[in-house]
Amino acid sequence: MDINLNELSLKELKDLQSQVAKAINGYEDRRKKEALAELEEKARAMGFSLAELTGVSSGRKRSPAVAKYANPDDPSDTWSGRGRKPRWFEAALQAGKKAEDLAL
Repeated sequence: MDINLNELSLKELKDLQSQVAKAINGYEDRRKKEALAELEEKARAMGFSLAELTGVSSGRKRSPAVAKYANPDDPSDTWSGRGRKPRWFEAALQAGKKAEDLAL
């Protein structure tokens, strides 16, 4: 496949570049899938799963975080202490309350 790049317009060159990038990504994805399938088969032949051997489980599932703090105005509004602080928590702290005062 010979392409004379000097005869192509800028648009055609950019289209070609985009197609090449997609082809490269597709190729790498196929190679990774093939390698993973080969490794899984080898592990299965030896009586293991790949997750057992690597210590990595696919599709890690987390349980929801347990609530640690409750809104004093609405006790059903809770926060686990993870992530961004809720507005009611920030307002209570600014009003002089301590985190321990809001703890469940």
